[in-house]
Amino acid sequence: MSKKITAVLIANRGEIAVRVARACRDHGITSIAIYSDEDRNALHVAIADEAYALNGLSAAESYLDQNKIISIAKSAGADAVHPGYGFLSENADFAQKVIDAGLTWIGPSPDAIRLLGDKVSARKIAAEVGAPLVAGTIDPVDDPQEIVDFAKEHGLPVAIKAAHGGGGRGLKVARTIEEIPELFASAVREAITGFGRGECFVERYLDKPRHVETQVLVDSHGNAVVVSTRDCSLQRRHQKLVEEAPAPFLTPAQQEQLYSSSKAIMKKAGYVGAGTCEFLIGIDGTISFLEVNTRLQVEHPVSEEVTGLDLVREQFRIASGEAINPVDPVVRGHSIEFRINGEDPGNGFLPSLGTITNWEVPSGPGVRIDAGFDYGHTIGSHFDSLLAKLIVTAATREEAIARAKRALKEFQIGGLATALPFHRAILEDPNYVEDFKVYTSYIENEFDNQIPAFSYKAGVATTKVISQKIVTEVNGKRFEVVVHSEEEQHRRHKIKSNVLGGNSGNTLNSPMQGTVVKILKANGEQVKSGDLIVVLEAMKMEQPLVAHRDGVIEKLNVSVGQTVTSGATLCVIEDAD
Repeated sequence: MSKKITAVLIANRGEIAVRVARACRDHGITSIAIYSDEDRNALHVAIADEAYALNGLSAAESYLDQNKIISIAKSAGADAVHPGYGFLSENADFAQKVIDAGLTWIGPSPDAIRLLGDKVSARKIAAEVGAPLVAGTIDPVDDPQEIVDFAKEHGLPVAIKAAHGGGGRGLKVARTIEEIPELFASAVREAITGFGRGECFVERYLDKPRHVETQVLVDSHGNAVVVSTRDCSLQRRHQKLVEEAPAPFLTPAQQEQLYSSSKAIMKKAGYVGAGTCEFLIGIDGTISFLEVNTRLQVEHPVSEEVTGLDLVREQFRIASGEAINPVDPVVRGHSIEFRINGEDPGNGFLPSLGTITNWEVPSGPGVRIDAGFDYGHTIGSHFDSLLAKLIVTAATREEAIARAKRALKEFQIGGLATALPFHRAILEDPNYVEDFKVYTSYIENEFDNQIPAFSYKAGVATTKVISQKIVTEVNGKRFEVVVHSEEEQHRRHKIKSNVLGGNSGNTLNSPMQGTVVKILKANGEQVKSGDLIVVLEAMKMEQPLVAHRDGVIEKLNVSVGQTVTSGATLCVIEDAD
C-alpha cells in the first residue's frame, strides 16, 4: 500500500544529515533537522528546511534520546523518520517506536533489524541459504574462557565481535591466548558504549583479508537488486578510510556468489529497504560472510556514482510502498571515496579536535564532496570524526586514481589534523594503485607511513564583517536573524597551539582528548614496557595506553569517567629501586 511522505525528520547529524536533506529537496519533501547544543550552527541545521533543538550536549542527551526525537517529529508535523547511519539507525526498538507513533520508518522493519543486526542470527541465516562462512560460535560467548577454548580448537588469530556492533567498534583481534581476556573486556565496553548492548561472539579471523560488500535494495513487492559491489579494504582500527566501486580484481564467479548470496540473505530475513551485505575474501580467494548493515552505508555514494541511482530517494520510494526496478543496475566506470576524518595519520590516526580555519574544496569533472562541516565550524569530542567525503569518478580505475590525485591536491583544510595526507600518500603506494595487495589491517602492518605528525601553528587572521547572524529558538524551533552594522567590525581567529601527546622521559601523556574508561595499574605498582595502564575513549573508539618504559607507577591521579586533555600527564613511571 502506497504511503505518501511529505515531511521527513532526519534523526542524525553531520554529512549524512546534509545528504538526506538534499535528497528531500530533490524529492519535493520537507526536511526537518534536529541538533545538539554543540551543533546549533552546524551545516545540516542550516541546509534543512526546519531545525529543532534537542537541548543536550552528549549523544545520550541528544541524538540517542528516542523520546525527544519522536516528540519533535510529531510536533514538527513530520510523517516519516530517516535515521541516517550510526546512532539509532540500527536500533529495532527505536524503529518500532517510530512506527507506533504513526510515522513511517525509512528503513527495514524492526524484526529484520533484530534478525540481521545481531551478527549471530545473521550468520545463522547466511548458513541456511548457503552463503560462504568461516568457523565461528553459533551463540554469543559468556566469558573469555569460551574464546580461549575456541582458539585452541580452530587456531589463532580469532576475532571477538560485538553482536550488535559495526564500524569497527566492539571488534578486537586476538593473536595470542594471553590477550584474550582484556580484548574481550574491551570489546564488551565498546559495544555497550556505542550500541547499548555488550554481547559478543567469536570467529576464526582470516589473515590479510579483503573487505568486499554489496549494496542491496529490496522492496515490498519481492524485488531485490544489487547496486554494485564495493571494496573497503583500506581501514585503520577496523574503520574504513577508502572505498571504491565496483570492487576491483574480482572473478566473475566471485561476483556471482556475492550477488546471489546477498539477495538470498535479504529475502530469507524478510528485509525491505536499503542494506549492505559485507564479506571477507581471503588471500586464496575464499569468501566468508561477515555481517549485514541494516541501513545506508557511509560509502554509498560510490555505488550511486557508477549506477546513476540516488539511494536515499530509492529509500523514500521503498518506504512509500513503491516498486523498484527489478533488474540489477548496469555498472559503468569506477568511483573512489576518501573519508576526510579529523585525525592525525602522522600520529597513529589519533582523533583531532579544533576549529576549521581554512576550507578549500576541489571541484571539476567527476568530483563530488559530501560534507558535514565548513569554514569556521568546530569539531568537538562528543561525536565521530568524519568531516567530509571526497568521491571521485572516472571511466576506469586508473583514470579515477589520476583524478583523485588532482582533487586531493586541491583539498585544503586548516586548523586541525585530517586524513588528507594519508589519502595523498596511499595513491602513491603501488600495493594499492597497481597490485592491490591491501587488506583490512594493511595500514597498521605494511603501509610505509612517512607522514609527519600534524603541527599547529599559532597565528592571527583578521576578517572584515559587515553583518552578524544571531541564532534564536522559539519553542525549540531554530531561527536565524541577520543584523547589519553601519560600520565595519573586525574579528580575530586565534589558533591555539596544541601539544600532541607524547611520552618522553618518565611521563605517560595522553595522546588525545578523551574519557578514561579503565585503569589497570595503581600507584606503587611495577610495570614493564608494553604493559597496559589506562584505556581512553574518544569518538566512540577505545585507545589503550601502555607503559613506554620499565619502572614503578607514581602520581597516577586520574579516575574512570574523567575527561583528560591532549598532552595531559596521566602518570609518571619512575625507575625501580
